[in-house]
Amino acid sequence: MSRYAEFDGYEDLLKEKLSKKRFTHSMNVAEECFRLAELHGADKRRAYLAGMLHDIMKEELPERQKQMTADSCLSPDPAEIASKSLWHGIAGAAFVRDVLGINDMEIISAIRYHTVGCARMSALEKIVYLGDMISEDRDYKGVDKMREYCRDDLDTAMSVALIYQIGNVCEKCSAIPVSTFEAYNYYLGLNKDKEKL
Repeated sequence: MSRYAEFDGYEDLLKEKLSKKRFTHSMNVAEECFRLAELHGADKRRAYLAGMLHDIMKEELPERQKQMTADSCLSPDPAEIASKSLWHGIAGAAFVRDVLGINDMEIISAIRYHTVGCARMSALEKIVYLGDMISEDRDYKGVDKMREYCRDDLDTAMSVALIYQIGNVCEKCSAIPVSTFEAYNYYLGLNKDKEKL
């Protein structure tokens, strides 16, 4: 059962649309987003919902993901359109908006950017991006240190996360969206300014 009874219908939908492993991941991200929101003074309910729904289109047919990405009016750039692994974020945001009728633009944006990031992210957007990286099921090398960064400071965690993610993309020789570069430059500058204070 979800943490909020009002979201039980969304949980049932996720069970229908996702494999058991992806469903478990989605609920783990929801819980992680709740914890991060509680820790950093953000809206726990909205963070939980965005975390819960962030991968709702992850296992949809690729053709449908691509079409929804193209039709989303969410400004996908050429690198996103060229990268199959990125379609689910944009398609998921469009699905949440157009099919589920969730009109909270911050939740839609958090889902849209949960894989690629962007500059000047709201607390909720950062929480979903980072919650996805540190959920209970994640076990990559360095995840415990990443969890520490997330507990301490979301902006510092964003810099570390973006460095890690960009490194992974470069290893695969994949295209990097403009919004990811903008996020990296923004959080790098923001955290350098902090060090000067």
